[in-house]
Amino acid sequence: MATLHSKNTARVTGLAYLALAVAGGAGFLTIRPILFEPGDPAATLAHLTDHLALARTGVVLELLVVLTQALAAAGFYRLYRESNPVSAAGIAAFGLVNSVAVLGSAALLGAAVEVAGQPFGDAPATVQLLYLVSGHLWTVGGIFFGLWLIPMGSCVSGVLRWLLVVGGVGYVLNTFASYVLPAAAGVLVVPATIGELWMIGYLLVRAPAVRPGPVAGGRLRAAG
Repeated sequence: MATLHSKNTARVTGLAYLALAVAGGAGFLTIRPILFEPGDPAATLAHLTDHLALARTGVVLELLVVLTQALAAAGFYRLYRESNPVSAAGIAAFGLVNSVAVLGSAALLGAAVEVAGQPFGDAPATVQLLYLVSGHLWTVGGIFFGLWLIPMGSCVSGVLRWLLVVGGVGYVLNTFASYVLPAAAGVLVVPATIGELWMIGYLLVRAPAVRPGPVAGGRLRAAG
C-alpha cells in the first residue's frame, strides 16, 4: 500500500508540475509579449484595450501558475518527507515563496486589466508600470525557483540529480545576471529547463516508489 500511495503521489505531483510548465509557458512566455510593449505605454494600453479577453486569460494563467506551483510543492513534500525530510521541506518552502511572488504578479496584471477596461488618470503610464513590476516579480522570484530545484535534485540520483542542482544554481545566477549582465540571462537556465522536463517525465512515467531506508552516507533516496 505504501508503494502504491507514493506512486499515486508521484503522478499527481508530476501532473501539477506539468500544468505549472504549461500555464507559465502560455501566460508569461506567450500572452505577455503580445500585450506588453517595452518602452511604449500607449501601445501596451492599446493592446490591452483591444484584447481584454486575452489579457484576462493571462491573469487566469498566472493564477494557475500559483495554484499548480503550490500543489507541486506540497506534492514533493508528501512524496519525499519520509525518505529525505530536509530536502522535502526545502522544496516545499522555496516553491511556496515563488508561488507568492507570482501571486503578486497576477494581482498587478489584474489591476492593469481593470485600468485598461475603465481608464483613469494617466492610464498608459499606470498600465505600463503594473506590467513592468509584474515582470520584475517573475525575475526576482527566479531565485526561489532556482532554490527549489537544488533540494529536488538531492532527492533523485544520476544525471538528473546534477541537472537539477546545476540548473537550480543557474537559475539563481540568472536572476542576478538579468540586472548586471543581461546578455547572459537566459542561457543560464538551459540546464534547469532540461532537468525540469526530465523530472516531470520521471514522475509521470516512472512514478518512483519512495521507500525509507539508509543509503550511502546515511542519506535516503528515491527508489525507481
